[in-house]
Amino acid sequence: MSKFLEFINQDKPVLIDFFATWCGPCQTMSPILKQVKDDLGESVKILKIDVDKNKALANKFQVRGVPTFILFNKGKQVWKQSGLITKSDLKHIILKNQN
Repeated sequence: MSKFLEFINQDKPVLIDFFATWCGPCQTMSPILKQVKDDLGESVKILKIDVDKNKALANKFQVRGVPTFILFNKGKQVWKQSGLITKSDLKHIILKNQN
């Protein structure tokens, strides 16, 4: 948990993708997340967290369905959404929450 807190306390937006390997929509989001990372580069960090392997963390952030995305800025949760999201919407949300 302390490594996670350290990770989200960066000076750039940090997007957490709570996913499950058996989840179809999660698999759909995987290439979209890669494209977002490719487009935004070092201006954002993206971390994928398997809810089946990290139940305590998923519970802490009240993840009830997958995929669930949570965006942190300087350690503070600024946005959360479950389900599919388009690349352009995701990029817009990340860029809007840069400082």
